[in-house]
Amino acid sequence: MRPPQHPADMERELYECHAEMCKVLSHPKRLEILNVLREKEMSVGDLASRLKVAIGNLSQHLNMMKQRRVLASRKDGNVVYYRLANPKMLRAFDLIREMLLEGMQRQSVLVRHAERTRPRARASLRGERSEVQWKS
Repeated sequence: MRPPQHPADMERELYECHAEMCKVLSHPKRLEILNVLREKEMSVGDLASRLKVAIGNLSQHLNMMKQRRVLASRKDGNVVYYRLANPKMLRAFDLIREMLLEGMQRQSVLVRHAERTRPRARASLRGERSEVQWKS
């Protein structure tokens, strides 16, 4: 592939690379792999054991992540070890996870609020008073 010459072509190429990188984050097992490898380099066998996944399935994910330069590997005899190629990927992983957790917390607060107010809402629709309203 020839490097882009115009700024618009460079921008388009960057978007394409960005989208390819985001594909790494689009599968739960690959997210698990990232999270486990934050700790240390691991062999394929150890990763398969830790993640409770078949080596064949794991290898497909590892190869995809290596092609996108998210993971790097080394071979020691017959054993292949994987590690994060660039720990900056963990910042994206952690930021997205933080946003998801915040959203889940907000949602659980809304659900708790809805559950507390539901008896009043139903009673008022029927023109009745709920137990909470009787006590007040």
